[in-house]
Amino acid sequence: MGIEIRPIGGFQEIGKNMCAIKVDDEVVIFDMGIHLPNYIALTDDEDVHTISPTLLRKGNAIPDETLLGDWKDKVKAIFPSHAHLDHLAAIPWIAHTYNCPIVGTPFSMAVLRKILEDEHIVLPNKLVTIEENGVYEVSKKIRVEFIHMTHSIPQASMLALHTPYGILLYADDFKLDNTPMLGDKPNYDALKRIGKQGVKVAIVNCLYAPWEGKTPSEFIAKELLEDTLLGMDTRDKAVIVTTFSSHIARLQSIIACGKKMKRKIVFIGRSLAKYVGAAEDAGLVKFSDEVEICSHAKHVRKRLKKIKEEGPEKYLLVVTGHQGEPKAALSKIAKKRYDFLLERDDLVVFSCKTIPTEINITQRNILEEVLQESGVEMVKDIHVSGHAGAEDIKELLDLVKPEHLVPFHGTPEMSEALKQIGLGKGYKKGNIHFLELGSTWKIN
Repeated sequence: MGIEIRPIGGFQEIGKNMCAIKVDDEVVIFDMGIHLPNYIALTDDEDVHTISPTLLRKGNAIPDETLLGDWKDKVKAIFPSHAHLDHLAAIPWIAHTYNCPIVGTPFSMAVLRKILEDEHIVLPNKLVTIEENGVYEVSKKIRVEFIHMTHSIPQASMLALHTPYGILLYADDFKLDNTPMLGDKPNYDALKRIGKQGVKVAIVNCLYAPWEGKTPSEFIAKELLEDTLLGMDTRDKAVIVTTFSSHIARLQSIIACGKKMKRKIVFIGRSLAKYVGAAEDAGLVKFSDEVEICSHAKHVRKRLKKIKEEGPEKYLLVVTGHQGEPKAALSKIAKKRYDFLLERDDLVVFSCKTIPTEINITQRNILEEVLQESGVEMVKDIHVSGHAGAEDIKELLDLVKPEHLVPFHGTPEMSEALKQIGLGKGYKKGNIHFLELGSTWKIN
């Protein structure tokens, strides 16, 4: 009896996050995500109709839930911490085998519904929407508190599991942004409160733990965008911006720049349509009142042709494909697949970083070479991260004061960096735990 943790994905690795926690004879699952590069590789190579959980598991694109073993029948609820695909997008493929609800914030559940719709999947699970900072009663014994956090996607949460044995904090993707451009700043009061109540263990994202700094606010990204789009001479030029489709706050800042440039704003790409639609369904924004959104291939082709005829200098195009994805809008524009040809000195702004995986680096290099051949001016890295640097992690530990510390969502090197942060904060080595997939750690 007590609290036990069994990592299913995302520990000592990046992606396909999934963690099972057992309290006596009841289990909850935090996150159920995909490994995005592996998923893309599989879905590019296979006919979409042949994709199955078995194929995805063999391709290491989703968590190996067989590691749950005899815990599976004890699962009482699944909680995605936020709507990024490496935390939520395995739900459509494997959640149907669990007799339990799926519980998340409005935006997370809206994104999940969009994915289910796109994949023509109907889940038998009850989908439960809970407001930010809400509490879900799993049973008489345990409850899960959603603690609002700032991240590069709306309505991200840390998940606090309240048990008779103390609190377990699942501190997933976050940064401590005190000037967010969408939504509230982090719920520091809740973090202080659970710190006083007693946090037995904190499972902490270590992706940026090696970076010795505090992650800049999204306000800085807004300033960088304004310096670029409003400060450069863009007269008589086509201007294209590409960024993460799920980064609703960033899209909001881009729209504001487009208005100041007195250009019509057009969003192009399926993923942009999906995430903007989810944000509108969740009541966060109403972009469709301000911008035109084109997602289907025929519509995109027709609209780009008309934009070229009317004059690209009248438009600000926001397109998918910031990682150089061959099937995304930017790659197709660069490779002259549309009647919209980029000309010398046209401007392409990358409001993102290249995600450091082999496939992303390769595809992004190919895209940049094609753009350079066209004489296009590129401005890159107009971006701030959504992940906690070392100083953010130190501040979190000061607030919640966990007894035990578990790194996750990072390579062994990143986990080691978080360990060093913990040691610097006075934690003993015996209170910092590196967990392996499929292992079980019982908290004393």
